[in-house]
Amino acid sequence: MAIRVKPGAARARVGGSYGDTGALIVAVTERAVDGRATAAALRAVAAALGVPRSAVTLLIGAASRDKVLLVRDPPADLADLLDALRG
Repeated sequence: MAIRVKPGAARARVGGSYGDTGALIVAVTERAVDGRATAAALRAVAAALGVPRSAVTLLIGAASRDKVLLVRDPPADLADLLDALRG
């Protein structure tokens, strides 16, 4: 799944759709320093999907705001959850 991370946000939230890609927007309060924003984004996505943090793996984009994640053993209603989060 594709996400767009917004580091340094006033409050953390998962929701919205970014541009033509439809990437899920993940705002985190952590700054983009030493991978802190990426780690926070992975935690936020896991919490929003109701899966353990260990089930969410970064595939592409360690140093980018645009990332691709793998969700192992996703919930059966993953597509519906993502649609609801994208709004």
